[in-house]
Amino acid sequence: MNGRDIARLRGKELAEYRRQKVGFVFQANNLLPYLTARENLLVMARINGSDLKAARARADQLLEELGLAARRDALATELSGGERQRVAIARALMNDPELVLVDEPTASLDSARGKQVVESLIAEVKGRDKLGLMVTHDMAMAEMADRVLEMHDGQLVAHTVAARG
Repeated sequence: MNGRDIARLRGKELAEYRRQKVGFVFQANNLLPYLTARENLLVMARINGSDLKAARARADQLLEELGLAARRDALATELSGGERQRVAIARALMNDPELVLVDEPTASLDSARGKQVVESLIAEVKGRDKLGLMVTHDMAMAEMADRVLEMHDGQLVAHTVAARG
């Protein structure tokens, strides 16, 4: 990754790399239910020991970009499924990672909301010139990607590159 063989990292070095260079968007979003949308983002800054003033500004910027500025003080439990996923995307981007890993981001969403979440994710990742990798069983969502690697029983069976105009 950017000239670094991350497969060789172990222990503390691997943990540090993940914490600082990788953003994760989990299938079940894993937001802390007793925190607000903004506070869920600030957890990442606290873990990394980042400047909290700068982190608050970054959190507010990300929430604004993802259409959640008005919901920043809502508890995670008060957010809709789509809003929770967008907060999870913002949280993944909070520490400006090189790589964003996304696991089934639309699993608990209807197709319209799922499409919106994936479009937001793609816009955020591409807009920041990051590498994004999404795992999904939803072929409609996969077709939105630049490249699709299809696996069956652990074997690569197809590789397609999107034809963009």
